[in-house]
Amino acid sequence: MTLLIIVIILAIIFDFINGFHDAANSIATVVSTKVLTPLQAVLWAALFNFAAFFIFKDHGVANTVAKTVKEESITLTVVMAGLVAAIAWNLITWWYGIPSSSSHTLIGGFAGAAIAHAGFMSVQPEPVIKTLSFIFLAPIVGLIMAAIISYWLLNSFRKSIWPKLLSLLIIGGVYWLVASKLQTDPAKLKGEYESYLVKVILDTKNFKWLLLALIITIIGGLSLFLSFLSSASAQRWFRRMQLVSSAAFSIGHGGNDAQKVMGIITVALISSGQIASFEEMPNWVPLVCYTAIAAGTLSGGWRIIKTMGTKITKVTPFEGVAAETAGALTLFLSEGLKIPVSTTHTITGSIIGVGVTKRISAVRWGVTVNLLWAWILTIPVSAVMGGVFYFLLQFATGGK
Repeated sequence: MTLLIIVIILAIIFDFINGFHDAANSIATVVSTKVLTPLQAVLWAALFNFAAFFIFKDHGVANTVAKTVKEESITLTVVMAGLVAAIAWNLITWWYGIPSSSSHTLIGGFAGAAIAHAGFMSVQPEPVIKTLSFIFLAPIVGLIMAAIISYWLLNSFRKSIWPKLLSLLIIGGVYWLVASKLQTDPAKLKGEYESYLVKVILDTKNFKWLLLALIITIIGGLSLFLSFLSSASAQRWFRRMQLVSSAAFSIGHGGNDAQKVMGIITVALISSGQIASFEEMPNWVPLVCYTAIAAGTLSGGWRIIKTMGTKITKVTPFEGVAAETAGALTLFLSEGLKIPVSTTHTITGSIIGVGVTKRISAVRWGVTVNLLWAWILTIPVSAVMGGVFYFLLQFATGGK
């Protein structure tokens, strides 16, 4: 029981470190554009990190993380070694201002400790392959979405006709999809459609998709609105919209990253015999994890904010809206697919995307290449560290 308590405490510590390590992901652009001060930005991001607790209730990402290692190969020592490795690597990369992935650090450490314990066959290939593939897919998706949104909004401001048509098409399409999802047999409603509609909207299984639809609709509406604004008015509106896009990204960040620690705590509870399956996860686990990541975000990550907000490319409020919206959409989609992705990779790809729409040379590719190497090395380095810590823990406890 003592070992389980230590594992849970370490998991919460990692979640807290994840928050301040990845705080830059949520607030770098909104700080670099001076829409919010650093203190205001971390308060804003932390609030919406925790708000994700009320939105993401299926815990699909947590389940995927929990299945990284086969259940019969999981012991509390394995979980502890993985957490210690993840904490160590996160602190090292934070100290040097490297925006590496906390998610991949945790998965790498967990898998590496399991391999040291029971060999390579202890790792489940499917969740690992999904995670590895999104090391490259998440930033690419973020880049493409950011480039499309930037180009779309920029041409709206230039009074082009095609963005207006596209906006109307998207708004109409979103309305049709939502309406079709909410359809039911009218005979069963008997005049109670309004109460049924409220029930469907508040259903957590639908809420995240409706929120995703709302984000897309807002961008479409903003595109139409921009065509009637002067340059000065547009800049003022982009500064306001950056609060919305930053909040949306923070919700995605909280929903994706807190779930990874939820998965780790749950496998520790299963391994110790406290619960029998993932479905029996106690209610306190998500509450503690969302609280810890929000508290970590409050403490900030100023070293990494500089890299994310200024070193990759100079970001304006307009580009901040595009990057954060693209990042939020990517995170919501990946959560819907139950795939643990890196918020660091996602927002970096999105920032590069808005830089590319200006010109290729606007992106500082030397910095980007260094970040890419950090991403590639995170899982193998964390895995090696997880294995080393496993053997150290085994030695310290006499092989128990």
